[in-house]
Amino acid sequence: MNFLCKWILGCGLCAVSAFAAKSENFVSNFTYAAGPASSTGSIWVVSRGNAGSGVSLVSLSPASGSISYSINATELLPDSLTPVQDGVFSDVTAEHRRTPYAKAGNLGFVVPLVAESDSGYLKPYGYFSARTANAVTAKPLPAPAGEFPELPEMAKAVSAFVYDSSASVLWMARGIYGVAKEDVSGGINSPKRSNFVVNKKKLTLDSLKSSSVVDSAKNPLVFGMARASDGTFYLATSGGLFTLDISTLKLKTSGVKFLDTSRVTGVWIGGTPEQIIVETSVRGKSSTEDKLWRSYNGKAFAEVVFRDTAGKAQKNIYDKNDFTTSDVAFVGNLAFLSVQAVEGSASGLLKLDSVGAVPYDDEDNPWLYGLNAGVVDRSVEVTSIAAFPLTAKITGLVACTNGAGISVSADTGKTWTHIMNQTSVKDDLGSIRMIPSVIGADNQSLVSYKVSKPSKITIEVFSYDMRRVRTIVKNAERSASSTRSTLATEDFWDGRDNAGKAVTMGIYYVRVKDNHGHVGWGKVMTLGGK
Repeated sequence: MNFLCKWILGCGLCAVSAFAAKSENFVSNFTYAAGPASSTGSIWVVSRGNAGSGVSLVSLSPASGSISYSINATELLPDSLTPVQDGVFSDVTAEHRRTPYAKAGNLGFVVPLVAESDSGYLKPYGYFSARTANAVTAKPLPAPAGEFPELPEMAKAVSAFVYDSSASVLWMARGIYGVAKEDVSGGINSPKRSNFVVNKKKLTLDSLKSSSVVDSAKNPLVFGMARASDGTFYLATSGGLFTLDISTLKLKTSGVKFLDTSRVTGVWIGGTPEQIIVETSVRGKSSTEDKLWRSYNGKAFAEVVFRDTAGKAQKNIYDKNDFTTSDVAFVGNLAFLSVQAVEGSASGLLKLDSVGAVPYDDEDNPWLYGLNAGVVDRSVEVTSIAAFPLTAKITGLVACTNGAGISVSADTGKTWTHIMNQTSVKDDLGSIRMIPSVIGADNQSLVSYKVSKPSKITIEVFSYDMRRVRTIVKNAERSASSTRSTLATEDFWDGRDNAGKAVTMGIYYVRVKDNHGHVGWGKVMTLGGK
């Protein structure tokens, strides 16, 4: 980051440099949030990778059973800031395993910002506003007045946004800092800021003053926030689920004992008819107890039903799978939840209809839609899900992934188009690309190549001394393609040898041969098995 930008950051506003020209690439294939931009068929995509963090503006349109796309602009953030904090996969409390966003009127597309500290990107900074391809700013959110208990820095992070378009106000859930109100009715460059904490005893939202003393038992941390169609706000807090009347700042409990006494980590609202989805997550000494709740079409909250392929309800599926929800997308009467295992690598989408979770025909996990259902085309984590207006009549879905760009659907999740940064490859094994070119433990690198006519392909991996350590496929049939002939579910290397053992750290060579006498070579580095 140059001196000028550091000076601007210190003054409280960073106007990020102008967007790059039309690009073929995202900032990174590691994407963590996406949401609607100002025009139909366009989305913002948030990425974080080795090259840094930033956003890309993408245009999408249905085309012959798939979705065509154009990455119109890409912008890197300063090195000291990122929307994706370091604990996004390791947070066992389920409080911050998401990158929230909102479409916020004149503020545009907003996501939180975290600054670099001695322990990594774990210091809340403020929020990032992307309005157009040449209007991108980073806005700090200083600590509000008052005395607060000593808690980890991420206990003060922005974990949810709600934009009230009628009043031009951006509301934010800020953990122990409670609720922040950013009134931009007088202009986005001169917001009026207010801060409030939940008073559980009086059931009020109290304004913070310099004399305020905040107690996390009396003033629960606010983790989630959503707004119903009737204007009622819902607050997910460490002390239960509350509704909020923003005109009076009066709170009410939900009336469901478990929700009113448990630690509620998320709330999402949408759909037709309207659904309210709530997650509770209670951390014990060595495990986390998770539950998923829903109010459907005005009915009382009840645990989400998980039924098997025979229609029989199953018990405690959400908790048994150790799931936590990062985001929810609503399309009509359906809800799609992006979920990850709190202490594991399983991830994918849950699909809810009017009854509950819809099972998929998969023996290992019949409720998790991922590689098995084509949501992703390789073994990567699904990090978020969002709905957006693809056309005037079609609501699209976009899933973000940890290493494979984004996946987009125009038919409510039945089929998916996979979009990621891919360097061009030449015909008949003229060039072999490994994507990514560096892999860690249990990650995968796609062997990317192209053949001009149907071929039988053999792919082998060699160590630096040209000792063959792995045969990936042998005489596998591959079709000619205008872009690339790679079969992503088979043509990848996971850093292991033929015995299934992780190879040592180093550079490895990948040879691709066809049955027409063509040979191509690629190169990949693995960081080893630990």
